[in-house]
Amino acid sequence: MTSLVTVIGTIFVDCKGFANENYNALGRNLGSVQFVHGGVGRNVVENLANLQLPAAFVSTVDDSGLGEEIQKRLTSAGVSTQFLLRTPKEGMGMWLAVLNEKGDLMGSISQMPNLTTMQNLVLQRSEEIVKSSSHLVLEVDLNEQISRRLLEEAKQWNKPVYGIPGNLDVVLKHPDLLQALECFICNDVEAEKLVSSKLGSMDIQAKIDAMVKYVDANGLQSMVITLGAEGSIYYDPRTKQSGYQPVFPVRLVDSSGAGDAYFSGTVMGLVRGLPLSQAVVCGTKVAGWTIESKENNCPDLREKMQHDEVFQQLLVKG
Repeated sequence: MTSLVTVIGTIFVDCKGFANENYNALGRNLGSVQFVHGGVGRNVVENLANLQLPAAFVSTVDDSGLGEEIQKRLTSAGVSTQFLLRTPKEGMGMWLAVLNEKGDLMGSISQMPNLTTMQNLVLQRSEEIVKSSSHLVLEVDLNEQISRRLLEEAKQWNKPVYGIPGNLDVVLKHPDLLQALECFICNDVEAEKLVSSKLGSMDIQAKIDAMVKYVDANGLQSMVITLGAEGSIYYDPRTKQSGYQPVFPVRLVDSSGAGDAYFSGTVMGLVRGLPLSQAVVCGTKVAGWTIESKENNCPDLREKMQHDEVFQQLLVKG
């Protein structure tokens, strides 16, 4: 079967404010304000397509000019939008973000889309969605009904599912969902709620040990935790391989979208047959390129991937 990675997730419109000088939370800050296409699922599926993986998207979008613009951009990137449904309203979410002069996120507010339409789509067409895919990517925190149906269907048809969290609401209430994932990738803030509340104060090896203990105790198939500027740690209990991946030097412009980019690059490596220790190198590269852009996706990701020696050497191995 030809590879087709189907992403089930959300679309957001992000309103980003960039401060020109030292950001003052209680005062006025001159800078620039931009609207960009966002949402975890949307970010990931565009990245996967630009990493030259056939990709499809299951989501909802507003039946508006902005919704049409978002769909056109995905189609232009090569994403199949067969399962992208237009709704009169609330098909997309909104994310308000403020970034300081260094590009670091200072605060944000999210408005979730109405998930009723997506839930109905998944419940009615889950078999069709899963059977047409070689691999699936799931925003695990959409709601329990969506996640359980897709994971059950994927198990029946033996299709691997890679999970990325949203707000952890669903995962914290139903942690057993993580056992069905081929790999679960989250950041250190999220991991503190799952693995250990003391994770932030540990050194790298202690963090790895805590993750290994959590994965083994809870029956996860593999896990990666991103640590921001510190890099990332990973563990695959099937190969007993765990370790640390440092970041590559980059020029920070905007850190938003970096986690989705890391996830995308790592999943791309896994889909292409790389072991987790090498797949996370791909994730680190993609995250770094995205950090250097004001958008949530690196606009020239295809070119950077094709001309990066480390990236290409890994893909040859895969």
